[in-house]
Amino acid sequence: MNQRPAIQITYCTGCKWLLRSAWMTQELLSTFQDELASVTLIPGRGGIFEIHVDDERIWSREVDGGFPDIKVLKRLVRDRACPDRDLGHVDSSIEGENQEDAKQI
Repeated sequence: MNQRPAIQITYCTGCKWLLRSAWMTQELLSTFQDELASVTLIPGRGGIFEIHVDDERIWSREVDGGFPDIKVLKRLVRDRACPDRDLGHVDSSIEGENQEDAKQI
């Protein structure tokens, strides 16, 4: 990828989701500090909470139900921004969760 991707987090100001959005921004910037062009917080209304990587929506509270777990969000961003990157404990914890799910079947 020639250009680094930009993340946009649109959050509802009426629902007081600024702190959640700011925390997610901090987590993404800490994890992908060399891979991202920016993370922008966009105030909105009407219960909106959406996350875009460039022009692609990767999460919508309305469509996907609620808010993404930070591990899930990091994987979604990684898959678009730098798919070959290992996320360390985030990847291993997800693999462990998948193994636990398989044991229950």
